[in-house]
Amino acid sequence: MAASRPALIALTALAPVSWGTTYVVTTEFLPPDRPLFTGLLRALPAGLLLLALARVLPRGAWWWKAAVLGALNIGAFFPLLFLSAYRLPGGMAAVVGSVGPLLVVGLSAVLLGQRPTVRAVLTGVVAAFGVSLVVLRAAGALDALGVLAALASAASMSTGTVLTKKWGRPDGVGPLALTGWQLTAGGLLIAPVALLAEGAPPALDGRALGGYAYLALANTAVAYWLWFRGIGRLSATQVTFLGPLSPLTAAVVGWAALGQALTPVQLVGMALAFGATVAGQIAPKDARGQLFSSAEKSDRKDSMDLTGHALRR
Repeated sequence: MAASRPALIALTALAPVSWGTTYVVTTEFLPPDRPLFTGLLRALPAGLLLLALARVLPRGAWWWKAAVLGALNIGAFFPLLFLSAYRLPGGMAAVVGSVGPLLVVGLSAVLLGQRPTVRAVLTGVVAAFGVSLVVLRAAGALDALGVLAALASAASMSTGTVLTKKWGRPDGVGPLALTGWQLTAGGLLIAPVALLAEGAPPALDGRALGGYAYLALANTAVAYWLWFRGIGRLSATQVTFLGPLSPLTAAVVGWAALGQALTPVQLVGMALAFGATVAGQIAPKDARGQLFSSAEKSDRKDSMDLTGHALRR
């Protein structure tokens, strides 16, 4: 069991690492100025695919719970994130969003009854400071709406993360189905907003279709499945402290693929943020023994089902 914990953390970490590639894919492969359409094509096809694989629909109260989680983690988070990215200079949206771990620490105290520790708060502060060194650029006056959108996106995802942990999953339902429910609900929420704000879908060439396929499959379907699987088996704070890996990955990809320079200050920031991410994985003593719950068998079956479908395809 102990040997499986680092593997579980590593697999969950693949989600924010994948999300860190979103910027380069969006700028290099997709049509410009269509953030809501991009969010829609990330969420809805991925959700429908996972629903087809899982073949399980919500029952009873889980219809509204799935809708709430889908709105928080996907439907509201995507548009707010894109709005903040468009209105804030440099990496300010990522800096504001990096308060997510601190929000999760506070929400976990309120909704999960987990008393915040000094170590968790300090780790969250160091993570946010490290991210700021990596992505922050000199800029003019900040846009108030952009700052509010960035804070709201962080609050939305943080609340969704804690509620996902609080509500768990229905008996016999694995993370594959839960992820499909949320992505579908979130995508259906984004669809009318995208249509009203951006109009009809743009014409897509092969390059754009490839970019959208990557975002929907690897960047969303697989990544969010790993993320919600991790939430079910790790503490909410452990999972959210993996979030800084996203802007760190974006910086590394920008350096490797786009030739963007990394300054010594950025390298220091990367070291601080990565160190905070590692420190955030130290589970509280009372949570270590509960790391693998009764849902483990369902998780493994879900993983086998997903692998089996992929092999048959």
